[in-house]
Amino acid sequence: RPPRSTPKPSSAASDVYKRQTKTGFKKSIIGLSGGIDSALVTVLTTDAIGNNNIIAVNMPSRYSSSSSKKDSKLLCEKIGVEFIELKIENIHQSFEKSLSKIFEGTAQNVAEENLQSRIRGTIVMALANKFNYLVMVTGNKSEMATGYATLYGDMAGAFAIIKDIPKSLVYELAIYRNKIGPGTPIPDNILNKPPSAELKPNQLDSDSLPPYDQLDRIIENYVERHMTIDNILEKENILQNGAKREVVEQIIKSINKNEYKRRQSPPGIKITSTSFGKDWRMPLASKWDEKS
Repeated sequence: RPPRSTPKPSSAASDVYKRQTKTGFKKSIIGLSGGIDSALVTVLTTDAIGNNNIIAVNMPSRYSSSSSKKDSKLLCEKIGVEFIELKIENIHQSFEKSLSKIFEGTAQNVAEENLQSRIRGTIVMALANKFNYLVMVTGNKSEMATGYATLYGDMAGAFAIIKDIPKSLVYELAIYRNKIGPGTPIPDNILNKPPSAELKPNQLDSDSLPPYDQLDRIIENYVERHMTIDNILEKENILQNGAKREVVEQIIKSINKNEYKRRQSPPGIKITSTSFGKDWRMPLASKWDEKS
């Protein structure tokens, strides 16, 4: 199969415009973190419905870097989008205090991390309900595939523009969008910094996931080309940075395990030959495991 071409921003913008106008929402709202995904979604939404119809809300926690907050504000200044900052530290502390007795004696894990994401999801949905906004979700295909997303947190919303775009393609599309102008709406720092959920100190996506070029290759081969583990390994073994068997098996296990999350995710734009949804059907829970 020939290499996948970069989707045009105009196509995504057209779908966003239709969703906004046909559903009767007043404006769109986006949780803008300072990362590449939410930056691209903000710019594409601006292309679709105009900067006067978008609200971007940044919700920093104790783990949010100063650069993420500055980058979010700079992006909004570049494209003329209204920017709101709502700090979540007090709410976060309140949640931790309420759960402290039940959590006492246990080691911290994703439960504590995901509190922040769910607080943000609640805030965005509250603003949407109050002011009749449509919530744009910022998760990409790599996250949807592996479950690297939080139910009722960053997955909360109405429409997921880049749901079918792998992370590596997100970067390509962001660079292309800057290239066609006008100007360069996505700041260089957003394009160049290592991706992070910023839910704990010094966190990087690479702590939990393999390099995105590996991850996205495996997702494409398994989901879109319906290849077995052995078939995928044959292709990986001839590459200089090819993934080992344990990495391939772990990724495929994550894809199969997280179907229950994807079934609860908002609809999005179909970009690839096999998008999650009607193109991809598998049980919510199964003992079957891909081994060869």
